[in-house]
Amino acid sequence: MGLIQREIEKVGISTIGISIVREYSEKVKPPRTLFLRWPFGHPLGEPGHRLQQKTIVREALEALYRIKEPGTIIDLPYRWRRDKYNEEQPLYVAEQK
Repeated sequence: MGLIQREIEKVGISTIGISIVREYSEKVKPPRTLFLRWPFGHPLGEPGHRLQQKTIVREALEALYRIKEPGTIIDLPYRWRRDKYNEEQPLYVAEQK
């Protein structure tokens, strides 16, 4: 994914990746990455869990705006099937720095 991201960025379009295997992201070095410690194949969350998925997409959009240093990986604190989500939930990325 990092190779595709870099090619898209060359034409001036910002990108962000969502990773569930941090080691791969560290090696590939995509421009911007969010890391979640979630099961393989579920980077946006549980199937049908609209609020959880919406939260991750909002985090990704916020990180796209906030990350200025290429290669940055932000570890999101959400836990698989243990966190509660709501419409007004403050974003983790927005609260950093």
